[in-house]
Amino acid sequence: MFVQVGLGVGLVSGQKYVAPKFHMFYGFLGIIAVGIIYSYRMQMRHRLYLLYGLGGLFVMGLGIRALLVGE
Repeated sequence: MFVQVGLGVGLVSGQKYVAPKFHMFYGFLGIIAVGIIYSYRMQMRHRLYLLYGLGGLFVMGLGIRALLVGE
């Protein structure tokens, strides 16, 4: 997620590419979601796989949605 957003920021700033606003929104929301999931790892260590599983599904949904909006 971080590599994709970094490449997207580089493309928008360096190549003057105009990306759809909601496409960028879903990318940055994905980074925020990864940070929130990471911050809850100690509080939910007894259900860590559930946290990572549901969090991964959420981030995957954001990625799919960003692909659909970006077309």
